[in-house]
Amino acid sequence: MKAIQDIQPTVTDTGGKIYNKSVRGLYANWRIAMVWFTQIIFYGLPWLAWNDRQAFMFDLGARKFYIFGLVLWPQDVIYLTFLLILSAFGLFLFTAVAGRLFCGYACPQTVYTEIFMWIEKHVEGDRMARIRLDDGPWNARKLRLKSTKYLLWALVAFWTGFTFIGYFAPIRELGHDLITLSLGPWQWFWLGLYSLMTWGFGGVLRDQVCKYMCPYARFQSVMVDQDTYIVTYDPVRGDPRGKRSRKTDHKAAGLGDCVDCSLCVQACPTGIDIRNGLQYMCIGCGACIDACDEVMDKMNYDRGLIRYSSERAITERLTPQEVRRHTFRPRILVYTVLIVVFIAVFIGSLATRNPLRIDVIRDRGALGREAPGGWIENVYRLQMINAAEEPLTLTIQATGLPGLEVLVGQQRTSHITLEPAANRLEPVIVRMPASEAQSGLHEIKFVAEGKSPSGNEVGLQEKSSFVVPQ
Repeated sequence: MKAIQDIQPTVTDTGGKIYNKSVRGLYANWRIAMVWFTQIIFYGLPWLAWNDRQAFMFDLGARKFYIFGLVLWPQDVIYLTFLLILSAFGLFLFTAVAGRLFCGYACPQTVYTEIFMWIEKHVEGDRMARIRLDDGPWNARKLRLKSTKYLLWALVAFWTGFTFIGYFAPIRELGHDLITLSLGPWQWFWLGLYSLMTWGFGGVLRDQVCKYMCPYARFQSVMVDQDTYIVTYDPVRGDPRGKRSRKTDHKAAGLGDCVDCSLCVQACPTGIDIRNGLQYMCIGCGACIDACDEVMDKMNYDRGLIRYSSERAITERLTPQEVRRHTFRPRILVYTVLIVVFIAVFIGSLATRNPLRIDVIRDRGALGREAPGGWIENVYRLQMINAAEEPLTLTIQATGLPGLEVLVGQQRTSHITLEPAANRLEPVIVRMPASEAQSGLHEIKFVAEGKSPSGNEVGLQEKSSFVVPQ
């Protein structure tokens, strides 16, 4: 496939600021739907409750990640690895199939830019009204409109920053502290930072983020090919371009379907002219398609002069059925198989996950000692984690040497109860009769067995060593 063209965006307005025109159509409706879908999840998820706690929260202080009924600890970093691998292959697959479609509909930058632009258009008006307002002198009306817009932007940015912090701290307590102005210094800092970032990225930088800051825009060209669905202009059908009246027989006049109205450029949020070919600044949002389809309807021409298609489909004039057949090419099948395998392994690992974790830590200051009563003792510490949301009653034993006994904690018992989603560090003494001990280093195993109130049985073995002094 030809390299994605490094063409500078077509800035149609003075000062380099892009005033994109509002459009209606299928893809505009999809963008609105995705804004609602993503933001209902983002703003609503922290307020869901689960087992008398926040259903979804990354509690960095307690080093726990709550995801509904799942509690993850730092020891569960393998699951993060799986998610990163899945995300990478998902990105490869999605880009190979549909280019930057994610950027155009679900990327947070696009979503918040859409929200801020929606506010701007409803306060200041559509494209020409905003141009006139910015070019005009400052007066009471301009001050009122600008103040209203910035105030609404600030409210959205503030609520977004507050919600983001609510993923890392209990959001109900956070709301109470905010109302009473009793947030801590770091909470105020992060609230201000994320609010400012939302304002800056969604309201001020906008297209600059997509064009110059996003790395995805730069390396997408190595992941697309001739069969990737992208926003394309059909030059065979559209050229030669030229203005004409609705009654003109453009075929007889030697003109293509493109009336050279430039509405596709005016509708583009990054200000490019898609008729120059695919450019890395294109986010695949389809705004130019909606704008062009409106013009085609008015001219009584067929829709699809600008459409989602592939380079091969345009150059070889493929039918939709032929385009779909080219979609299932080897790289797509390989990505799909890898994703299915990783998803199966990920789900299987979660389904068979043992909620009990134990790390055995030897007391280096006392490797082995003789104790009253004819015992040889070794001292350990057990770091025990209960990843389940119900208590676990455990029996701790040791095997590997004859006559081993385990005494846990101050009560000197072999039984212990772990609270739900909790971890404990308990001192443990393992002893054996001195008469049966042979000097040296011996391998032993700690065996933890038990069950929860719901009847789920758990078991775990961890290796360690037992030292018998000479």
